[in-house]
Amino acid sequence: MGSSRHSRRRVLGLGAAAGAAAVVGGTVPWLASTDETGRLQPSGLPLPAHFRVPLPVPPVLRPERNGDVDRYEITQRVATVEFLPGVPTTIWGYDGRFPGPTIVSRSGRTTVVNHRNELPVPTAVHLHGGHTPADSDGYPTDLVLPTGAAAPYPASHPDPEAHTTIGAREYRYPLQQRAATLWYHDHRMDFTGPSIWRGLAGFHLVRDAEELALPLPDGDRDIPLMIVDRSFASDGSLLYPSLDRALHHRPGTTERYRQGVLGDVILVNGAAWPALEVDAVRYRFRLLNASNARRYRLSLDPPAPGGIVQIGSDGGLLERPVRHTVLDIAPGERFDVVIDFGGYPVGQAVTVRNLLGAGSTRDVVRFHVARKAVDESGLPDRLSTVERLDPRSARRTRNLVFGNAQDHTWTINGHHFSTARADITTALGDVEIWRFATDFHHPIHLHLVHFQVLARNSTGPGAYDGGWKDTVNLRPAERISVIARFSDYPGRYLFHCHNLEHEDMAMMANVRVG
Repeated sequence: MGSSRHSRRRVLGLGAAAGAAAVVGGTVPWLASTDETGRLQPSGLPLPAHFRVPLPVPPVLRPERNGDVDRYEITQRVATVEFLPGVPTTIWGYDGRFPGPTIVSRSGRTTVVNHRNELPVPTAVHLHGGHTPADSDGYPTDLVLPTGAAAPYPASHPDPEAHTTIGAREYRYPLQQRAATLWYHDHRMDFTGPSIWRGLAGFHLVRDAEELALPLPDGDRDIPLMIVDRSFASDGSLLYPSLDRALHHRPGTTERYRQGVLGDVILVNGAAWPALEVDAVRYRFRLLNASNARRYRLSLDPPAPGGIVQIGSDGGLLERPVRHTVLDIAPGERFDVVIDFGGYPVGQAVTVRNLLGAGSTRDVVRFHVARKAVDESGLPDRLSTVERLDPRSARRTRNLVFGNAQDHTWTINGHHFSTARADITTALGDVEIWRFATDFHHPIHLHLVHFQVLARNSTGPGAYDGGWKDTVNLRPAERISVIARFSDYPGRYLFHCHNLEHEDMAMMANVRVG
């Protein structure tokens, strides 16, 4: 095994430190394990007991309807919340909340969201998983400056193509796409990590006729779960190792945390280790890993008789349900799952564990099976029809190496990100195969498109690669091939690592479409 990995490192052309990390994860101090890249930042105050607070569910925004357009207003502002019981914490939140309010859209109906920025810094909103025109995709230099700010804003990456607004901006989403669990978050150049850490993230759910026709759990039994890790200072404030604590001009983290920031508190929908009473019936959970760098391997304790049944991926429904005993989920990924609590006795406590965690990060959320109830839901053997992209139709194949530079920043094919460079140019309608390789952990996210995983190393897709994806979990010393069609919208888009500390330290690249 050692010789084959050394050979693979020579092929990838990565540095000696990268190779050592791939072979012996414990020799590199910031490689937390073979499954985590980053360093734990301990909180400075006592952590609360687990499973003592109820699971909150983010409120759903009501739109103003005008023909086939739904309009929403969201204000980005400073607010005070209680993540930890009795401890006030200042956040940056959409409508002053974390998670932000949920938007529920219908496929094919245009959604327009007017974001007003009352924060002390610029922002840029990205609809993650959205098939979106370039001018509404949240390119990181398309800044919304704070209300009353002066323009132009000093930028670390001067960009003549940037479209800057002051105070507010409308984002228009045609949503010509399948039903899926999407999310929206800040994507400001160089500061995505600390901005999301402070609270700028929320759900955007898309529904369509195909999904609504299925007898899946719905209503109060269809619950989005945003899972993040955070750390807190002794005064209850969010603890993040920014070089510029005001997040104005100097990007990045202190040297110790450049490979990823890991927190010791697990929040689900903004509550620390919450609990939920459930009926002894099926529930649908829309799982989102919105952590900066932490991966999770989720399991049920005790196991559900029917397992964790995956029905959807980043881009919507799978063709058929897939049963898992554990579920690996990297930053940016979403999995829609069904858990049948009918197989447990009333009174049973069911705990979601993180098998990649230790100590306080081992627990996630707990369900209490409270009562018997009528269950009118079902789990069809067939959920959807998924178009298969044919590799023979690909116009070209590209090789992309995600690497660690000598200055401890991150690169794609040896390049740091530049707004001025088109790393990839493709035509509208082209189908392409992209091959990713690395000696570290990188969750790779593509804007504009969803893709299908063709292979991991020399085998087919992995256990969690089914359906349409927009984020894929690339593991150390691994190669992944994906296929995508670049359709509908020309312009400048990104692909990047969704470890947010890697992203903020230059691990992004541009795609010119059209």
